[in-house]
Amino acid sequence: MHLMEGELPTSMSGSCGACINGKLYVFGGYDDKGYSNRLYFVNLRTRDGTYVWEKITNFEGQPPTPRDKLSCWVYKDRLIYFGGYGCRRHNELQDCFDVHDASWVRPPELFIAQTGFCMTEEQIFWGWHNDVHIFDTKTQSWLQPEIKGGIPPQPRAAHTCAVLGNKGYVFGGRVLQTRMNDLHYLNLDTWTWSGRIPINGESPKHRSWHTLTPIADDTLFLFGGLSADNIPLSDGWIHNVITNCWKQLTHLPKTKPRLWHTACLGKENEIMVFGGSKDDLLSLDTGHCNDLLIFQTQPYSLLRSLHRGSYWKHNKRREREWSRLLRRLILANRVMEKKTVIREE
Repeated sequence: MHLMEGELPTSMSGSCGACINGKLYVFGGYDDKGYSNRLYFVNLRTRDGTYVWEKITNFEGQPPTPRDKLSCWVYKDRLIYFGGYGCRRHNELQDCFDVHDASWVRPPELFIAQTGFCMTEEQIFWGWHNDVHIFDTKTQSWLQPEIKGGIPPQPRAAHTCAVLGNKGYVFGGRVLQTRMNDLHYLNLDTWTWSGRIPINGESPKHRSWHTLTPIADDTLFLFGGLSADNIPLSDGWIHNVITNCWKQLTHLPKTKPRLWHTACLGKENEIMVFGGSKDDLLSLDTGHCNDLLIFQTQPYSLLRSLHRGSYWKHNKRREREWSRLLRRLILANRVMEKKTVIREE
């Protein structure tokens, strides 16, 4: 148990957390007072077991409007936020809300005057976003990059983001009652969108509240989420960004659905999934989870296998597996010895 001190974030749902340079940053979310655009951080490299939260107030620039269910790319000491669901006031950026697409768009200058539609500055409207905002952790400043080209993704929330090289990938999410299964990337150096990436072969189901985790320089791992018909998902997929192919993993347990969870890459390409829910979020009896799921995406090294075997000796089935493994290793060693002798002759 570790102590949390300082200016702790309020209890929120739909916040976005990301780690950079040993610090955990938490932005946005929703509580009983509404949507938030506050940014907090805590240094995770403390040595005395006490973690002190700080609210970032001394920043430059304009932060994103209050929102939740957004996602983030970490790149070059910067937190790059995309999308989400939230609100805007009439006097902010002079944008308007498209009631058909449920998204915010920037109209021509005369558009607002020509509509004859009046509202006060205190009126608030909600909608899905597809804008990009940057927080530079070195200069403590917010900025909104100028997107140079490409077709941006449709506005969305409850999507997921991942970084491979200088490309920020985004998959799925929800707008209105529609969940999506499209894949895009944003070049984080040139600020150009890829447009919807054409997929060769089968694609995962439409979903929201899933995770997308980099597991190699050219590979992403997709897990879980909530389907278009509100079914919690337990499937896992590997995407190769070179071939643009999805491959479903068949060895994952079907009894461990998960959504609104977190995932990260561990040692030896293990995907570690923690928390979230195993039920539809709209259910009043939501089954929150605190167990850790570990998915193996490649064979373990011999040293790791031997280490794991030491914990199996009290389990009969595992003990049999361990014995078979030892016999195979002994047999393989004998074969190698014979080959070595032949080479020496």
